[in-house]
Amino acid sequence: MLIKVTGQITDAEMLEAAWGLYLEAFEELNSRAVQRHLMYRSEFDEVMQDPRVDKYLALEIDGTLVGLSCYTNNLDAIPLIAPAYFERHYPEHYHAKRIWYIVFVAVKPAAQGRDAFAQMSEQMYLVAATQNGLVGLDVCSYNDDVRHMSRVFRLLIGRLCNFNMTFEQIDQQSFWLYNFPAVGAEHAADLPRAA
Repeated sequence: MLIKVTGQITDAEMLEAAWGLYLEAFEELNSRAVQRHLMYRSEFDEVMQDPRVDKYLALEIDGTLVGLSCYTNNLDAIPLIAPAYFERHYPEHYHAKRIWYIVFVAVKPAAQGRDAFAQMSEQMYLVAATQNGLVGLDVCSYNDDVRHMSRVFRLLIGRLCNFNMTFEQIDQQSFWLYNFPAVGAEHAADLPRAA
């Protein structure tokens, strides 16, 4: 397996393969996580064209794409994170551009267990580790509770550095749903109506 790093995916055939792999890897999360984890096609294409975001391609010997990850230390290039958070909490690293973010890591189900995930993760780790950097990523509760992704990353990267590292959960968001079935039925007539 070969890991190739590129700033842009411009080849139409590779872009289609990347989109198909991404869909296959993350589409299920749309029904398992409250917050959308699947980019729209236009957002995906924009990220694939953005040279600020490195794309790690796991390729079989015949050139078949079996893994894709996106990684950057330009936090402004990542939708849905707040660079100001990192600037406030890690100002030295932030201003030196020594904070990297893993946008996603996707591996074809047929290739899982064949080192694509590990090889891409290791190469991303080396970029940050050699510059005394920090690496962030987000993991939804489904991926953590069922797939144990934060633990997988911790063990995978830990063995590369003899567990000479620290890690912490830096934020957590919870989603709540309030249900009022009895109250709603009793007071439906009292609700204000739109004109």
